[in-house]
Amino acid sequence: MARIEQHEMLTVGQAAQRLGLSPATIRAWVWRRKIQHTRLGRAVRISSLVVDALIERGTVPTLRST
Repeated sequence: MARIEQHEMLTVGQAAQRLGLSPATIRAWVWRRKIQHTRLGRAVRISSLVVDALIERGTVPTLRST
């Protein structure tokens, strides 16, 4: 039997806080489908895995000193 990964589903406000953005920015991304999300009726939830992936993709590595 396959193991189901458990991850947190964040509200727009929680996702915005973790990313250091405004909730309005996250809502605009949802509206433009720039961020994966789940709709539960009128409620919008964003997986913590999606937020973590955004942070990972946006992380710029340091330069090596020579």
